[in-house]
Amino acid sequence: MYRREFLTRTMAAAAAYAFVNSVATRAGAETNPVAGSTQKLNIVKRTIEVNGKPASVLGLTRPNGSPGLILDADAAFDVELSSQIDAPTLIHWHGLTPPWDQDGVPDNPAALIKPGESRHYNFPLAYGGTHWMHAHTLQEQSLLAAPLIIHSAEDKKRDEQEVVILLHDFSFKSPEELLAGLKGKGGGMDMSGHDMGSMMNMSGGSMKMDMGNMPMGHGMAMGGMDINDIEYDAYLANDRTLDDPEVFQVEKGGRVRLRLINGATATAFTIDTGDLLARLVAVDGQDVDTIADRQFPISMGQRLDLVLEIPDDGGSFPVLALREGAPQRTGIILATKGARVPKVATTGDRDGPVLGLGLEQRLRPMKASVNRRADKTYKVTLSGDMARYAWAIQGDPLKVSSGDRVEISISNMSMMSHPMHLHGHHFQVVRINGKEMNGAFRDTVLLPMMSQVIIAFDAHNPGHWPLHCHHLYHMASGMMTYVGYEA
Repeated sequence: MYRREFLTRTMAAAAAYAFVNSVATRAGAETNPVAGSTQKLNIVKRTIEVNGKPASVLGLTRPNGSPGLILDADAAFDVELSSQIDAPTLIHWHGLTPPWDQDGVPDNPAALIKPGESRHYNFPLAYGGTHWMHAHTLQEQSLLAAPLIIHSAEDKKRDEQEVVILLHDFSFKSPEELLAGLKGKGGGMDMSGHDMGSMMNMSGGSMKMDMGNMPMGHGMAMGGMDINDIEYDAYLANDRTLDDPEVFQVEKGGRVRLRLINGATATAFTIDTGDLLARLVAVDGQDVDTIADRQFPISMGQRLDLVLEIPDDGGSFPVLALREGAPQRTGIILATKGARVPKVATTGDRDGPVLGLGLEQRLRPMKASVNRRADKTYKVTLSGDMARYAWAIQGDPLKVSSGDRVEISISNMSMMSHPMHLHGHHFQVVRINGKEMNGAFRDTVLLPMMSQVIIAFDAHNPGHWPLHCHHLYHMASGMMTYVGYEA
């Protein structure tokens, strides 16, 4: 084990919206300094540079200009949120389990925050993890998102540096233009169901259909299947492309925890740690049995905690996010003092992997699972019509009572993947494609095309909770339902 000095710096809100300082920091080093005090968080308009051009975007900053929040698990979530933009909005605390009226979905039940208005949030935390916050409106596309890191007592004891990475997809078009383009382009394809054998024939044999791993050679559109339905102008890691990536100074022989957040609205990635073997230790803020590898899938809304060991002789180590089914990529670079930082192209020489359920099938939780028969079981089906760009969750109303053990079987009968997010609860993945499992606890699980996942959770947080696809434009086009508590 080693000791070191951890540095902090003050950052300007508009010009340097960096998510971690140029030297990665120890857990807790940036935790809000006044325990028990109300933390200030501002919704702001800011300007960043993308592809050499200025871009007007939104953000969530503290009074000193630094982004997001870093809090202690043993304190309350005590935050005053103030809007400094000229449009109404609302922020969702993704990964937390607040009371329903503080969840952050417009009119469910809270009203939008008006320009110049402030709103106070206060609820217990009690657990740590890598989480994030974002607008539950189309403003999410305009980068209205930020990390929300909760440090537990265990986090503070670890002798490791932390690097927080928020991924995003960026367009110079407005989100309204993007949505209108999707609804106008049409696909001419009914997405409610397809024959898998026909799909394999349409792929020309280049695709092995394995819903566990789903390895593919190319992935934009094969037959009725769409991997990406928006071509973005750039893919960002902490607001920057690989033309000018953020470089984090790390120590020779040191240990680094990457807290990765996929805040993209419509893009899944595979995290590639290159020369460094990574240990996956948490998903969606929930600890899992360690899995060692160099590539890890991360769909929209999901988070990964990866632990890396920096070699004793140091060097530069790119950590890349490979766009699903396409050659574009983004990322950051870890570098020891004096190491040469290489130039990394924004486009690779091959398409990024198409996400499947291979990793999900391997995940095992650190905390004990609930050994209890479900009181309520439901089945829902994800479907869509690409010609009209209309998406839906079909099934009976999801009605629960406090104290219920609930299982929801989710079947994806469309030709696109859907990362499904449940508000207000953490669920466990208990079955994948018919195979029972003691899976990870999560709040967002990927449903690849033609797959089935069963999730289970305890109903202990009364409200009317959204269950929706975390592809922003799928959600905005109908792929959202609710888990409603009955009196």
